Amino acid sequence: MEEAISFAKISEYNTFNNQETLHPLVSVVHLDRAEPRVHRRLRYEFYTIFLKQIKCGDLRYGLNNYDYEEGTLIFLGPGQVIGEYKEEYYQPQGIALVFHPDLIHGTTLGKKIHEYSFFSYAVSEALHLSEQERKIIMDCLSKIEYELQHAIDKHSKQLIVSNIELFLNYCERFYDRQFITRDTVNKGILERFEELLNSYFESEKPYSIGLPSVAYCAGELHLSANYFGDLIKKETGKSAQEYIQNKIIDVAKNMVFDRNKSVSEIAYELGFKYPQHFSRLFKNRVGMTPNEYRSAN
Repeated sequence: MEEAISFAKISEYNTFNNQETLHPLVSVVHLDRAEPRVHRRLRYEFYTIFLKQIKCGDLRYGLNNYDYEEGTLIFLGPGQVIGEYKEEYYQPQGIALVFHPDLIHGTTLGKKIHEYSFFSYAVSEALHLSEQERKIIMDCLSKIEYELQHAIDKHSKQLIVSNIELFLNYCERFYDRQFITRDTVNKGILERFEELLNSYFESEKPYSIGLPSVAYCAGELHLSANYFGDLIKKETGKSAQEYIQNKIIDVAKNMVFDRNKSVSEIAYELGFKYPQHFSRLFKNRVGMTPNEYRSAN
């Protein structure tokens, strides 16, 4: 496999794209200034946000084409890799906002950057912008770019970081909108999640794998764990973990009525390593132990 090109510094990425470095820790990169190049795997050691000026119908989301055509935002956290090697040239397009973790250390954004879970979404879970949303994003980028072109003074860092935070807050709002407007797609995922759990507990997987994890379910549904978790939370009001635990309790309630099985046997059949963990979860959710529930019904 072709080795990925790695960018540790903002200046390295700027040079790669024929872009002047105005600040060592942050840049707004106009990708159309880069020379045509072959497709390569690229690794970024800083936060990277791409605004792709393409028709989203040319890309695919699972088995469905994107339904927004005005632009797409893709988010990468430090250490992520994007792309694949192809022996064909292409002209990069769009804009990239890149900023190093050192830029936000000690700031309010630095303390809450982990809350922006979309930095761990897969590329296929991109944010599709409406025309009005794209204008807001472009306005944020323009303000950041203005500060980069302005002579550095005591206000520069605060204003740059504040505008990045504003940018990310808008993205959070737009993702909330996307979860709502893509309700049909999301409902389909929720139904598949339910079917996945049903088939899981009807199979031998609890014996061989154990309890189903959020990461396992997300992988089976071809979603990143963070996107999957956020989607389930928006759709049901519960975390994916809570949803799984509710399913475990539903299955357990039926199994408890089989008086030929001990509580320990039921726990192992469900995928618990230790029966006491099953009993504790059952009591927390139902208000009584499995044996008490069995006796009361």
